[in-house]
Amino acid sequence: MPDKKTIAIIGATGAQGGGLARAMLEDAKSAFRVRAITRKPKSEKAEALAKLGAEVVQADLDDVESLKRAFAGAYGAYCVTNFWEHFSAEKEIAQATNLAEAAKAAGVKHVIWSTLEDTRKWVPLSDTRMPTLQEKYKVPHFDAKDMANAEFAKRGVPTTYLVTSFYWDNMIHFGTGPKRGPDGTLALTMPMGDKRLPGIAVDDIGRVAYGIFKAGKEYIGKTVGIAGGMLTGRQMAEALTKALGEEVRYNDVDPDVYRGFGFPGADEMGNMFQVKRDFNDAYCAARDIELARKLDPELQSFEQWLGKHKQEIPLE
Repeated sequence: MPDKKTIAIIGATGAQGGGLARAMLEDAKSAFRVRAITRKPKSEKAEALAKLGAEVVQADLDDVESLKRAFAGAYGAYCVTNFWEHFSAEKEIAQATNLAEAAKAAGVKHVIWSTLEDTRKWVPLSDTRMPTLQEKYKVPHFDAKDMANAEFAKRGVPTTYLVTSFYWDNMIHFGTGPKRGPDGTLALTMPMGDKRLPGIAVDDIGRVAYGIFKAGKEYIGKTVGIAGGMLTGRQMAEALTKALGEEVRYNDVDPDVYRGFGFPGADEMGNMFQVKRDFNDAYCAARDIELARKLDPELQSFEQWLGKHKQEIPLE
């Protein structure tokens, strides 16, 4: 349809962008056309999106000119960065600046920027409760995203700031699911104490973003914080036990212990969980399950997500 508005989706073959692309492509009545932005247009995921009707365009977050070309003529853009590809807050800010610059140059009418809080408002660099990382951050992938908000604002880009939550899908793809101990028992290990962890399915992040675009100008200039549920570690373990059909214990550890696990990003994630634990009321208050459900009527609970994906969780 010639009157459809084009939405350029960064990371269309990834988690958040993929969720948005699928939500739009699966809606036969959609008023939007999907432009899937990817570094690898010949990849299997990109070609699968093309078969579903997406326009696939090559661009790189480190190349602002490629982004300007990719955004040209688009009504909207979904902008997201992936810290875990490079582990650099500085690079994340630079990539977000390129996105903001490209959106401004292309005259994009509505950008959704996937962001998070600056944790230093809760834990200043002088606070020794957790280590400072990369010289000037507490949780680099949080702090950098919040700092990047200003890049969209100062250019006057019409932006919705989408504040996301812990992906339940990380249990499949990122190694945060239950692990089998020496005695054979599964344990979910997180330094969260008895505090609640806001979480969401990545497909729901995409559907919420779709809802924001469908709402027109209503959410431009606003911050939208979302979650699909807020469960304690113990409640998550109980849900996993029920879904998997075998016991999953909640293994609460000290953040220092978690930081010492040694996998890439362990210090970053230890700090992240500690912020969520120690400032739980404020962290949870910034995320609204009912608003997420308004924007995404199909919003899943953790139990519903497990019902669909339990067999995909690797149980090591």
